[in-house]
Amino acid sequence: MRLYKFSFFILLLVLGVGCKSAKTLTSTAEIDKSMTAKQIIRENTRQDVRFKTLQAKVSIDYTEGDKSNGTTVTLRMEKDKVIWMSAPFAVARVMITQDSVKFYDKLNNQYFDGDFSLLTRLLGTDIDFKKIQNIFLGEPIFDLKDDTYVTAPNDESYVLTPKEQRALFELFFLINPASFKLDSQQLYQPAEKRMLQIDYKKYQVVSKQIFPENIRIIALEKNDEIIIDLDFKAITLNGEVRFPFNIPSGYKEIELE
Repeated sequence: MRLYKFSFFILLLVLGVGCKSAKTLTSTAEIDKSMTAKQIIRENTRQDVRFKTLQAKVSIDYTEGDKSNGTTVTLRMEKDKVIWMSAPFAVARVMITQDSVKFYDKLNNQYFDGDFSLLTRLLGTDIDFKKIQNIFLGEPIFDLKDDTYVTAPNDESYVLTPKEQRALFELFFLINPASFKLDSQQLYQPAEKRMLQIDYKKYQVVSKQIFPENIRIIALEKNDEIIIDLDFKAITLNGEVRFPFNIPSGYKEIELE
């Protein structure tokens, strides 16, 4: 799978969450070496965020090699149901639901209308709406209670790895000792020389809940690298939101197979 196909899906999934009137979270603490993996997982699960809907402005910077682009998009989400993103003047839109991934681009008169099967094959593991949502909520892409994890030494984070790594890929979860939110989650495919790393650079606290404020996504395939930086602004929770999405007639379907 060529990296441009990988980067296309990464762009589709550049969606985030936060809250209004937030303050940046201070995230320094000492590592407690006596904590077990089960204790760390329990504390991490307690930090799962709860809301019904959100709307936000998300600043996106995209770098691939010596090329870079930046824009600000409108993000709307109904938790566990819909993730929607629109570029300025609706020149491009993305809508992800429990069973579909849709995208259109007015500048190039093209669209994509599919499901999660291609992304599943691309990453070598089942990908669904919940996993995508969790990436941008600062929550693990896999339910940590569904497997046996062990801890590894690290000076700044608790590092959790499956006791037995999967055959097709390796997982690493770095959990902050102060907030017990993720500092990073990483998926490696050594045979394919491919890596996806999501770093949570900064969090914010609103209504006693912790949400990502800045996220960096790094995608590597052999010698190619893509970096996407996200910054969440002007965010409101639990208001009324709409998800308008209609693929204009006459557009060409994007072929990714």
